[in-house]
Amino acid sequence: MIIQFPGPAANGAIDEKQTKQTMTRMPAVLTVAGSDCSGGAGIQADLKTMTALGVYGMSVITALTAQNTLGVQGRLNVDEDFIAAQLDSVFRDIFPDAVKCGMIFTQEAVRVTAENFRRYGAKNIVVDPVMVSTSGFSLTTSSAVREMEKSLFPLASIITPNMKEASALSGKEIASRQDMEDIAKALSGEYGCAVLLKGGHLESCADDCLVMNGRAIWLKHDKIPNPNTHGTGCTLSSAIASFLAKGEDLQTAVIKAKEYLSGAIAANLDLGAGRGPLNHMYNIPQE
Repeated sequence: MIIQFPGPAANGAIDEKQTKQTMTRMPAVLTVAGSDCSGGAGIQADLKTMTALGVYGMSVITALTAQNTLGVQGRLNVDEDFIAAQLDSVFRDIFPDAVKCGMIFTQEAVRVTAENFRRYGAKNIVVDPVMVSTSGFSLTTSSAVREMEKSLFPLASIITPNMKEASALSGKEIASRQDMEDIAKALSGEYGCAVLLKGGHLESCADDCLVMNGRAIWLKHDKIPNPNTHGTGCTLSSAIASFLAKGEDLQTAVIKAKEYLSGAIAANLDLGAGRGPLNHMYNIPQE
């Protein structure tokens, strides 16, 4: 039996002029982050999010992790020279329309990442300052955080700390919504970028505080009754980068990313014995 698939004309001729006229460019987004072998967070969550939102995803891997829904069992860092080599490969060929930056463990790795962003003129940079996993496993060093504050945050369009990360960056505890707003404004002023302070750890709601140009915008949302929230921070930040790459302004990109994340949580995927992952593909029709 012979199965014929659609293809070029019978004589094999390809009209290159016509082909170029019909080809289109897809927005491209780069994620610089660690790998999660269980697929719920990190590079894997980022690429799933980018695919679901219709952009072309690329990755620079900063570390390998052995982890699952129960926690992080181990980590293997990628040498900063090889991180630089990966960045060179991406920026010299498929220049990204936006960049999401997540887990970077060492000071040297942060520095080389920031240096390459400056050298290549990276744009629409979204930084998720990952510090500690949900299970309490350290995902960066104190010197790396200081380097982020010095060289990476000032390059960002927006940073997306959760409440614990914002407390660590500001040195202040967050006990109320007013604390969230005050700290978000302080961080935005210090680093010269927008700040989305995520309120997922609030008890009564999941409101986020977005500060842009000194103005606070509250994004209100009820808590979704689903304990499976592994990779929410990675998903949100890569979604923001995806919408920026598609030409949305920053406020709209954040709002649409929040809507996408909420849908991925509300899809109620149940995998693993611990805090499970989201359904990143909930918006893609299933056969």
